[in-house]
Amino acid sequence: MDDHTNRVRQFSLSRELTRVGLGVGLIVLAVLISLTIGFFVKESHRLRADRLATQNELLAGEVEEMRGRLSLLENSLDELSKKDELFRLLAGLEPIDDEVQQAGIGGPGTATLQSSELYRLDPEQGSLAFSTAYDLNTMIRRARLLASSWAEAIDSLSEQHDRWESTPSIMPTYGYVSSSFSRSRLHPLLDQARPHVGVDIAARHGSPILAAAKGVVTFAGTRGNYGRMVEIDHGHGFVTRYAHASRILVKVGQTVKRWDKIAEVGSTGLSTGPHVHYEILVNGRPVNPSAYIFDMETIPD
Repeated sequence: MDDHTNRVRQFSLSRELTRVGLGVGLIVLAVLISLTIGFFVKESHRLRADRLATQNELLAGEVEEMRGRLSLLENSLDELSKKDELFRLLAGLEPIDDEVQQAGIGGPGTATLQSSELYRLDPEQGSLAFSTAYDLNTMIRRARLLASSWAEAIDSLSEQHDRWESTPSIMPTYGYVSSSFSRSRLHPLLDQARPHVGVDIAARHGSPILAAAKGVVTFAGTRGNYGRMVEIDHGHGFVTRYAHASRILVKVGQTVKRWDKIAEVGSTGLSTGPHVHYEILVNGRPVNPSAYIFDMETIPD
């Protein structure tokens, strides 16, 4: 075998060359690592941008859908506003003034489009979101105004209903008017002129005497010339009296309703025969009961 073939070759590197080589290798490694990190960072940013773009597109679609629903809500509020006018009319209230309906829109402190951070980032989406929020706040204000208006109308209707229930409106018994309301008439027993501050309704002895409206019994007993009498306070300034009864069927403090039987026709006190002396006082002053008799079964003379 040739000795030249088997000869081992040896190389030696200086220490300085070794340090240079290691330095170059580290630099290359750092560059590779930096490039790799940059790639992944850019890819992450791209994915994030794609995700944000997708989210923005979905949000824009939802805002558009919301605006469609707001349009339907606005139509509903318009219909409710028309009904509110009728409701207030029935309740005896004036319609809400246009200036009142516009109250609360604009003015100092109101947010502007230019102050919107989203508008500064994305004018198109910012404008859409701002207009949607503005319309929504307007509808909320309109809904609150309608709710307040309806509450006022309900209170008014309740007051009117209570007043109607408390207003005398029927004949207290079935019969005919034998003596009308008069500031001066000749009394059949005393034979002298004196006021007759009620109406006398002739009826059969024992016929029912009915409450002319809802109220509370404030007197039930005998009172001088009235004989057996029932007095009812109806509120709203109305008081009614039913005199000359043969029998009283209610007690002081008892609550009665219109058409409730409170006594029976008689001829007690200063009376010439069975009848009901019926009086109505408004704020303490006697008025003609004929103006408060609305049923047509008995027609006063």
